[in-house]
Amino acid sequence: MSPEEIEAAAAANAAEAGAERDNALAEIEALKAKVAELQDQSLRAQADAQNARRRADDEIVKVRKFAVESFAESMLPVLDSLEAGLKIDNASAEQLREGTEATLRQLLSALERNKVAEVNPAAGAKFDPATQQAISIVPAPQQAPNTVVSVLQKGYTIADRVLRPALVTVTASN
Repeated sequence: MSPEEIEAAAAANAAEAGAERDNALAEIEALKAKVAELQDQSLRAQADAQNARRRADDEIVKVRKFAVESFAESMLPVLDSLEAGLKIDNASAEQLREGTEATLRQLLSALERNKVAEVNPAAGAKFDPATQQAISIVPAPQQAPNTVVSVLQKGYTIADRVLRPALVTVTASN
């Protein structure tokens, strides 16, 4: 090769190396920009997640704080009736009974509106350990085993969750 060809080849190699370096630098800058963009997106996503978590926590606090509000509101007429009944000084037994029955109806209505249901199994019904608690077992050969003989105390559920099981007497297993 002649010195001009060597010089031309060296210049071409230098130009090619410069172009490759320029391409590499441009690619590095593009990658840096992409990294910065992804970091920004990541920070925004983290901030959004923290805000959502904080809003959810605030909502849970509010729900807990005011969960009983509806129930308490429905109990106020019952309270008013009881107080009104106690203000009457010379009420007859019949008036007291009528007032008590009306107040009981109000109470039952308030409980029903708040999804509180009575658990009061009939005699002869199958014993349900999910909603009933056996207090005693009696022999009753004429009845099937594990059936309710009597209810000692009613139970209650709220939205299918047991508040208090019914206390029952059941028949003995054979």
